[in-house]
Amino acid sequence: MATTGMQLLGLIMSIVGWVCGAIVCAMPLWRVTAFIGNNIVTAQIIWEGLWMTCIVQSTGQIQCKVYDSMLALPSDMQAARGLTVLSIMLCGVALSLGVVGVKCTKCIGVNSLKARISRISGIMFAVAGFLYLVPICWTAHSIIRDFYDPHVAAPHKRELGPALYIGWGASALLLIGGSLLYTGSSPPGMPGSPAFSSGESSPRRAPASQPANRAKQQKLSHFMTPVAADHSVAALPVK
Repeated sequence: MATTGMQLLGLIMSIVGWVCGAIVCAMPLWRVTAFIGNNIVTAQIIWEGLWMTCIVQSTGQIQCKVYDSMLALPSDMQAARGLTVLSIMLCGVALSLGVVGVKCTKCIGVNSLKARISRISGIMFAVAGFLYLVPICWTAHSIIRDFYDPHVAAPHKRELGPALYIGWGASALLLIGGSLLYTGSSPPGMPGSPAFSSGESSPRRAPASQPANRAKQQKLSHFMTPVAADHSVAALPVK
């Protein structure tokens, strides 16, 4: 049967992962200015995100600018845009199905159908977590590769931004939450569903008990026959 506590825990973890993923998508902190040694490479701190880039002055003033052209972005940033937006949309659909499918709600009266919907929701959350994980790892690999590339100029080197670490956490929450939501729902066809109720299983056990009753009757008749014969012999008159 479905475990309500496991379903709710998985749903809550998935919702938190979804919110964190949306924040990561909007944050301009995917790439930050690299530090080499004890000195900053440039006089200004540069933040780069999926949608904009920001420059932090030494006075604390921040100036952000949206990218003029999507085609001017590197391939990993373009893929990250599409995958993160797709993951956010998939989480929205999975959340709607998860609320309907958990055992504590009364939106659907058929338990087997609710379990299937809940399992589908768990799968969608796990897929969304994987979609988050791909652009995060791809961007991190690109940053590390350029950082150690001697052909890349020092002002163009970047480090891993805080958004990437939050993205890894969001992916883990979605993967674990989706797995818990899937595991906490009973699969179709397990005992407790209408197709395998106790009312249908009881008539099938009746034929199995009939041969046993016949065997008992035969044994009783076998033991009763000699006793009856002895009584008949004793009843004969002696000549």
